[in-house]
Amino acid sequence: MGTGPALSAMDPQDTDTLWLDYHQNIADQSVSSIDTYLTQFPDIKARIAKRDRKMVDFDSARHHFASLQKGKKKDEAKIAKAEEELGRAQRIFEELNVELQDELPVLWDNRVCVYVNTFQSLANLQEKFHKEMSKLSQNLNDIMTKLEEQRQLKREGTAAKTQEAAKSEEANHSESASSAPKRPGPPPSRPPPRLTPSPDQRAGGLLDDANANAANTTTTQGAVTNGSDDQLPPGFLYKVKAVHDYAATDGDELELKVGDMVLVLAFDNPDEQDDGWLLGLKESDWVQNKDTSAKGVFPENFTQKV
Repeated sequence: MGTGPALSAMDPQDTDTLWLDYHQNIADQSVSSIDTYLTQFPDIKARIAKRDRKMVDFDSARHHFASLQKGKKKDEAKIAKAEEELGRAQRIFEELNVELQDELPVLWDNRVCVYVNTFQSLANLQEKFHKEMSKLSQNLNDIMTKLEEQRQLKREGTAAKTQEAAKSEEANHSESASSAPKRPGPPPSRPPPRLTPSPDQRAGGLLDDANANAANTTTTQGAVTNGSDDQLPPGFLYKVKAVHDYAATDGDELELKVGDMVLVLAFDNPDEQDDGWLLGLKESDWVQNKDTSAKGVFPENFTQKV
């Protein structure tokens, strides 16, 4: 009924593609600028260390020249050589010192532009990502609405055809009944004789029924016990299932594998909850340890509510 173009417009991989592009753009546009800025620091630190060494050489040459001048027996050749070494050491130190005095303030001031541009880029990328995701969600909603309308029309058409067929059949029966004489129908068929079970079979059947009833009772009692409040962690809200793998990037996050069942818990302080994040505990950890210390936060869109 014309659903092909609408369905093809919504590719299930579009959301994954948007998410990968978003992360790639962050790495290319935001993180790279920070890395470029930070790569300057090792070179600056090395040059500062070199300037400090040259300052020591400059002080040593100055003290050596002063001691030769103050000596009782002056050697003009040594004094001239010491003065030459002092001038060379002073020149090297001053060149490094002047360069660092010019570059260090510029490097320090550049931090503002780097941070502002980085955060602005992050904000723009996030805004673009959410706009694209909103379009996909709206497209999916339109498709689901069209499918529901088509299903409803198909159901109404099937019901109308069924009703017309029933009326036509009823009319045919009425015509046949009025035109043909009534004849007696064939005698009802008899059921086959029932075999009488032996005493052992009757006892076995009764035992099987008793075992089945006992198993049903045990299952029901187990279900009631498992569903009681004392078997659930404090603050339990509902249960979700991981539909994507999630690698934790922080110590308070919960790592997920596809198929993990998670018990969603309420935050102690609702203001701590971030949009799109839930607090939970893996059901397997709770069943084994009955301890909520393994709880952590995880992205809601990586799970599906059970």
